[in-house]
Amino acid sequence: MDRDVCRLIQQFVQRLDVHVRRVADQLGLTAAQVIALRELSEPITARELAGRMSCEASNATFVVDRLEGQGLVERHPHPTDRRAKRIVLTAGGQRTRSTVLERLATDSQLSPLTDSQQETLRDLLRTLVAQP
Repeated sequence: MDRDVCRLIQQFVQRLDVHVRRVADQLGLTAAQVIALRELSEPITARELAGRMSCEASNATFVVDRLEGQGLVERHPHPTDRRAKRIVLTAGGQRTRSTVLERLATDSQLSPLTDSQQETLRDLLRTLVAQP
């Protein structure tokens, strides 16, 4: 059973990756930029973004540098930690993020599931990732 579940999860993750890369190509972005924009639902630090992207902080910083160069994000001082900067979407970044979210939802790998099934899957995955 474990082997089957692991294989199926791996196949599903590969399909998700293909979908993200397709959306990235359509928008002239990298897959990492698409993932970063998807995760920038509110101002966060590069360290927080790295956690959400499951990558090293230096990789997230590189992605943010590129997004900043494209005018999609800005770095603002953190309100409580003067050593940190928060990443904030610009107006153009908000528009691009909306487009990213729309494109990711189109032909999503989760589309065959009902809303209830998606919620169940999410809850099951949360349980699994919460394990030490």
